[in-house]
Amino acid sequence: MIKIKSIEVYKINLPLKEGKYNWSHDNSVSVFDSTIVKINTNKNISGFGEVCTLGPAYLPAYPEGVRTGIQKIGKFLIDQDPTNLTEINMIMDTNLKGHNYVKSPIDMACWDLLGKYLKQPIWKLLGGKFGKHVELYRAISQEPPREMSKKVKKYKKEGYKKFQLKVGGNPTEDISRIKLVKSILNEDDVLVADANTGWLMHEALNVIKSTDHLNIYIEQPCISYEESLSVRKKTNSPFILDENIDSIDSLLRAYNDKAMDIINIKISKLGGLTKSRLLRDLCVKLGIAMTIEDSWGGDIATAAISHLAHSTPKKYRFSSTDFNSYNSFNYSKGSPQRKNGNFAASDNHGLGLIINEKKIGKPLFTI
Repeated sequence: MIKIKSIEVYKINLPLKEGKYNWSHDNSVSVFDSTIVKINTNKNISGFGEVCTLGPAYLPAYPEGVRTGIQKIGKFLIDQDPTNLTEINMIMDTNLKGHNYVKSPIDMACWDLLGKYLKQPIWKLLGGKFGKHVELYRAISQEPPREMSKKVKKYKKEGYKKFQLKVGGNPTEDISRIKLVKSILNEDDVLVADANTGWLMHEALNVIKSTDHLNIYIEQPCISYEESLSVRKKTNSPFILDENIDSIDSLLRAYNDKAMDIINIKISKLGGLTKSRLLRDLCVKLGIAMTIEDSWGGDIATAAISHLAHSTPKKYRFSSTDFNSYNSFNYSKGSPQRKNGNFAASDNHGLGLIINEKKIGKPLFTI
């Protein structure tokens, strides 16, 4: 029987190639604090997971909290079978209420172990691979309209056809951002105006009224579910909910309220691949399209995203993202690489990565 013998926790920094990433509420990050978990077993097999919270002001999560939380629950996982994913999640949930982001890298590492133990890629264990590749979106950091337009032109040349504009700032400027970028896109390109909860209801309605002829998607306009639902009821634009969808309960509520057309599944927001798969499969059953991603991350998180996305039927896959291409620090071989605005999950066992442990340094602590 395979058993967990130790859990190593690492902190790495992920600097951005573009120097800075800006979004609503004047949030800005230039170097992301990411946590890597390595689970060692008695069978000489190790699994890796990663979580990056996008700083402390995006979701109810923060980098240091990941490490503190793992110290609280890690001891309960020693000598447990990491391939018993349901039991692993029950142990974590019993010993730490909430704080899904803490549990995500542990669950991810257990999936990596499961794949290696069974000698299968994770996409096969999640339901099979659909298509040869997964379409990606490119997030465009919130800047003056012309700067955002220049970046969209650059990424169009790299093969992207889906763009997520970070709006949620001054409504007048946001209208200019949307109109200018839309003017340079092709008819089959996709444009999402992602406010990241940054607008008040009247601001959202003002932006939507001024741009609803442009065939764009509106994502998470307001901070609360009730505010976003109010906006949704007054527009015909395709509607995406992200920050408000953090559980099956929240998904079912939004589905019953007809609050959205698409949701974003962020692996760490739900607590890992186990619960993300459950939500993914429910969306397929209900006919809801998804953006499959995470809050942020490096090579490990990007690999996990690719496996969950590639094992999702293409019809329900709105888009996904390749965070490893945003960062100037990479630490593995085998992580998905973008090609013409697409990526593919590895066919190697587990996540399909070989981690350069010299690059990630020494663990902060071991349980």
